[in-house]
Amino acid sequence: MMKPSDINISAEHALVLFSGGQDSTTCLAWALERYAHVETLGFSYGQRHAIELSMRPALLEKMRAIQPAWSSRLGEDHLLDLGLISQISNTALTSEIAIEMQANGLPNTFVPGRNLMFMMVAATLAYRRNLKVLVGGMCETDFSGYPDCRDDTMKALQVALNLGMASQFRLETPLMWINKAQTWALAEQLGGKALTELIREHTHTCYLGERGQLHDWGYGCGACPACQLRAQGFAQFRESQNA
Repeated sequence: MMKPSDINISAEHALVLFSGGQDSTTCLAWALERYAHVETLGFSYGQRHAIELSMRPALLEKMRAIQPAWSSRLGEDHLLDLGLISQISNTALTSEIAIEMQANGLPNTFVPGRNLMFMMVAATLAYRRNLKVLVGGMCETDFSGYPDCRDDTMKALQVALNLGMASQFRLETPLMWINKAQTWALAEQLGGKALTELIREHTHTCYLGERGQLHDWGYGCGACPACQLRAQGFAQFRESQNA
């Protein structure tokens, strides 16, 4: 676990896109180690795995309990309705359809415009609350090819948001260049075994919303792309620890 002296705490205030999943929980810990004040933002957009939203309140309370400093830095949580996304999308994340590849080479779990809208709404909220850093769990190392998870997309979006709002937002994506095994390792580095166990037992990643069986890597169906990535990453993480 990192010691408080290992990182200089910035006086900046941050807003973390916090879904209740593994990646966003790791990003929240990352932000709490770096910024004096951190708020969280979640979205209800008609997702099949809406159970992730019910995990968020307990996760936040348990995050506060891991380190006293985190508790003092963790501020208000926001949950916004973006049901418009499911109204204009027909994807395996917003409709009861089978997960499969599309003709364009992307899985039908891709929700067009989702991350772009998330960041735009986050910036709008951050503008009002004077939060200058936006933190998201986008990653183009272990992902399904989603174009709105790419570093170039986030950099372009940062420029557009700052031009459109005459602001100086900074978009941070701490997971952008690491794989799932490294994400597990980062969580342990930030919060020790307490955080990895919290992520394993209380976060939700499964696209199908399954929480019936607790695997060694957490709850989930074990078959969807999100579960497979999480399970493979956890196995590699454990293997590296035992090497």
